[in-house]
Amino acid sequence: MSFLVTAKQLYEAPLPASPDGRLSYSSVLLSRLGPNRPDFEARLGRALAAAERRLQACSRDASDPRAAELTGHLTATGGKRLRTLLALLAAEFGDPSREGVVQAAVVAELVHVASLYHDDVVDRAATRHGASTANVLWGNRMAVLGGDWLLARAARLAADLVPGAFSLNADTANRLIAGQLRELAGPAPGEDPVEHYLQVTAGKTAALLAMALGVGALQAGAPEAVADILIEYGEQLGIAFQIADDLLDLSSPDAFTGKERGQDLLAGVPSLPVLLAREDTDPRDAELRELIEAGSAAGADWHLRVLELFPSSRATARAEAIMHQRLARAKGALESLPPLPARRTLDALCDFVAFRTG
Repeated sequence: MSFLVTAKQLYEAPLPASPDGRLSYSSVLLSRLGPNRPDFEARLGRALAAAERRLQACSRDASDPRAAELTGHLTATGGKRLRTLLALLAAEFGDPSREGVVQAAVVAELVHVASLYHDDVVDRAATRHGASTANVLWGNRMAVLGGDWLLARAARLAADLVPGAFSLNADTANRLIAGQLRELAGPAPGEDPVEHYLQVTAGKTAALLAMALGVGALQAGAPEAVADILIEYGEQLGIAFQIADDLLDLSSPDAFTGKERGQDLLAGVPSLPVLLAREDTDPRDAELRELIEAGSAAGADWHLRVLELFPSSRATARAEAIMHQRLARAKGALESLPPLPARRTLDALCDFVAFRTG
């Protein structure tokens, strides 16, 4: 089966459920992108299942059952578990059976899930993974505290990792918070909005993917130079991944992404295509630029017209070009790594990210 067909199936066709009903996306992604090595896929599949069990158990550690319900809400509703998978793939460059590898993958996923609680409050998001967000169900204050609890839980688990992985987790938490603060503050006077976007994305998205790869490699005992290469790959992949999400928000039906189409647009999130459309002086995209600047003042359904105009705009083409540049850098970073099945899977993941927006 061709890669393009399988990528299409991952998003448009029902995925086969795993025995516990939670691992379908990451497991199928691994099987489709992997190098057709049953031993490799079986080993990663067992590790994914073990990480999922530990992830689900984390919220149950909360002493109050109401707190457990809150902190377990997003993990219970699903998710790609991409950070889990990246950590386990990175561990393949060391000893994947080494103690703490699964725990490192759980730490990476917990930090990511915690960030989603905070993001949904800031963005006033109503749904995620096809379910109501924690801020809708429990209110903003409870949702923020739920994210804080998960960050604290991740920090406690990270304390048992090797020193390099522990330090990387701490540094990433700092980058994540700095990225969120930069996003809320907006560009400084005279700062290029696109450069500001890339800095925010590096802190909020790329840092999490890089951390997942780094902690997985370091905990598995991979050489520090290998971990650095994987971290750089994650930095580039993360920025490309966020740009792909920006494009999907403007072009894909709700069923494709699990989020309301145009949600970021309505919330005023300065995504890359929107920023590029604002600075575009091409007369052919004048209507798009004017509608974005006017916002709701242009009418109740202004965003529907914007969603119609974006796919054929120069802003979309430019955003796609920047995404492909980052993916090329990610692929280039892998070239000096040994040709393990994990490397081929990481390389194929870049192609998959590109296909999502095709």
